[in-house]
Amino acid sequence: MTDKQAFGQAWVAAWNSHDIDEIMSHYAEDIEFHSPVVQRLNNEPSGKLVGKTALRAYFLRGLAAYPDLHFELYHILEGVDSVVLYYKSINNSLSAEMMVLNGQGLVKEVRAHYKQQQ
Repeated sequence: MTDKQAFGQAWVAAWNSHDIDEIMSHYAEDIEFHSPVVQRLNNEPSGKLVGKTALRAYFLRGLAAYPDLHFELYHILEGVDSVVLYYKSINNSLSAEMMVLNGQGLVKEVRAHYKQQQ
């Protein structure tokens, strides 16, 4: 397994464990996170969060809203200083998260995308 493959597996395992500290261990302090779910859960029209503290609070809200949350990883796509994780997400939706990694291998930017399954 490459480092990005290991990263993707560890990221999904952290989420499926619901361990907030393990989840947060993947993110840089200056994380910039973009998601349509931010618009809904945080009532934030921009869909953007900045900083690890804001992201942690958002993730805790999400874990509380979806106590049975379980991600099913389909693909890990590797790029230059980035990775895309494609997985089954909340409410059986499909998700692709493009994550830009910093020099320490931590996520510094996320662009999350979703599609409801028919």
